Amino acid sequence: MFARGAGARARNRPGLSGARIAGLGGTALVAMLALSGCSMESVGRTFRGFGWPERGITPQSHKMYDLWVGSVIAALIVGVVVWGLIFWCVVRYRKRGEELPLQTRFNLPIEILYTVLPFLIIAVLFYYTATTQTYVNKVSADPDVKVEVVAFKWNWQFRYLDDNAKGSDGQPVSTSGASDYIPVLVVPTNRKILFYETSKDVIHSFWVPDLLFKRDVFPGNIENKFQVTVDKEGAYVGRCAEFCGAYHSMMNFEVRAVSPEDYQRYIAARKQGLSTPQALKSIGLPEFAVRTHPFDTDPTKRSAS
Repeated sequence: MFARGAGARARNRPGLSGARIAGLGGTALVAMLALSGCSMESVGRTFRGFGWPERGITPQSHKMYDLWVGSVIAALIVGVVVWGLIFWCVVRYRKRGEELPLQTRFNLPIEILYTVLPFLIIAVLFYYTATTQTYVNKVSADPDVKVEVVAFKWNWQFRYLDDNAKGSDGQPVSTSGASDYIPVLVVPTNRKILFYETSKDVIHSFWVPDLLFKRDVFPGNIENKFQVTVDKEGAYVGRCAEFCGAYHSMMNFEVRAVSPEDYQRYIAARKQGLSTPQALKSIGLPEFAVRTHPFDTDPTKRSAS
């Protein structure tokens, strides 16, 4: 009986090996299909950033990127040292006989080392985290552009609060979104932009993924604010990152970063009474959002899709 069982197991070994090979092949195929959707440049950026997105479009996002990369490198160095010590102990102190090895009750230098060293590592990481957070939250007393962000179910309003951005009626130039219109926020590059945030109803969250940053928008008398300097022209999609109700996923906007000269031309056009699409067209830019689009307000079509 034992011989027959051993023979059966021996005959099954090729089958098990084949199953393992098939499993590995399937895993490799899935990995190839998954990676085929990413360009090599995108994969390279992901590896360079250790999973963090691109460095962003502001000095604040660059600072956070550097903090992340530095922290991961420090963690890898600590990991390599710990793994090395583990394997060294496995080899150096493996069992060599039945004789009981020398028993040491304590080792004062080692105990001091593994008490002081972690404290130093944490202190360094805390220092760089605190300085980065302070830099990201820094707000200057005299920004170049001031924008009020007003969130409501389920869209956005942007009001330019600078003295030179008031219309003929004396009111600030503003842009409001609607169910059939994605609001476009035009900002200048290489200028300090201060955002004031407020909500008309519930908690929302102002999030532009390319900024690598988001900040909640609270109702009532709570006003959040933050400052950024966009250093790259382009169109960047913005979203609400706080679940705020039925159409939360449709609460999008677009940030259009332009040169300071084009920004002044845009504000001048708005002061003359042109709408946001007309003012964008007057400076040679697409009239409407190019990174996102309005949602269909017909519930029957939504349910059908």
